Amino acid sequence: MEEVRQELRSLHPDDSQIVVLKNGVWRIKGIIQVSRSIGDAYLKKQEFALDPSMTRFHLSEPLRRPVLTSEPSIYTRVLHSQDSFFIFASDGLWEHLTNQQAVEIVHNNPREGIARRLVKAALKEAARKREMKYNDIKKLEKGVRRFFHDDITVVVVFIDHELLQYGDESTPEISVRGFVDSGGPSSFSGLNGIS
Repeated sequence: MEEVRQELRSLHPDDSQIVVLKNGVWRIKGIIQVSRSIGDAYLKKQEFALDPSMTRFHLSEPLRRPVLTSEPSIYTRVLHSQDSFFIFASDGLWEHLTNQQAVEIVHNNPREGIARRLVKAALKEAARKREMKYNDIKKLEKGVRRFFHDDITVVVVFIDHELLQYGDESTPEISVRGFVDSGGPSSFSGLNGIS
């Protein structure tokens, strides 16, 4: 987002490489697409950035100050009766699917296994971009797969407006069962195409 790039440039005026266009994608320090992250400590603290035992996370020059933050961007929206779900997903999903594609997948398929279906759609697109078959990308070992696609985590939350009307103790408790997939380990989209 241009707004985020400008924010980073203003926070790091002495760093011409704070935001770099790499392979058609804007990346902080040429490495990561997101500016807010729970992890990625090597882009937040100098002692992690200079650890030579972690070559994958080693920066070529020392950090003068953090380039990422854990502080989230928060957007609010009033729910409407036509809103039926949220899609919470890591940037690995959005690298391969647009908001609209993800919303259409959720809207046009059964609830059961919908997060897995989104992960599969993203992996199919990652394979297509690499001129591979989906089954071939799934066969790659985790360490190798990282070069073909980012980690992908998806949670879909459905909104039951009838339950929302009660708003008292008569509302049943709802539980969510997750799954482990080799797609790997959040960005927000959904609500009938709103992101």
